[in-house]
This record gives sequence, C-alpha cells and structure tokens, in this order.
Amino acid sequence: MGRMFRVLGFFTLSIGLMAFAGGLVEMALLFFLQTAFFVILGYLKFTEKTYMLLFWAYMIVTFTGFSYWTVFVMDMPV
Repeated sequence: MGRMFRVLGFFTLSIGLMAFAGGLVEMALLFFLQTAFFVILGYLKFTEKTYMLLFWAYMIVTFTGFSYWTVFVMDMPV
C-alpha cells in the first residue's frame, strides 16, 4: 500500500512540473508539497487500514478545500 502513495507522489510531481513550466507557480508549489507528503507517507511502514484512513482524510480535506475555493473565492461569470 505504501507503494501506491509513492505512485501518487510521482503523479503529483508530474503535474507540479507541468504547472511550473506553464507559469502557474502557486499551483506548482501546492503540488510539490503534496509530492513531499505522499513520498514521505509512502516510505513509512503503516498498516493498510492506516493508509486507507489517511487517503480518505486527504480526499475529504482536498474536496472540501476545492469546493470552498470554487464557490466562495473564484469569480463566477454572470
């Protein structure tokens, strides 16, 4: 299960590098932080249940933050 978090780290690193190349520095930094988080978690020896709970907690925080940002912060065209 830890290997899956390293795979997530690889994909977030790829997205971060593409964002950085496209001039989206804030987005790139966010994805680089996620990369470090996933890679560190990938090398810890947690049980499968702990990895699943961490992943679900990550998803809840991410979707809550994304929903807040899109509804209350972004300018919506009228």
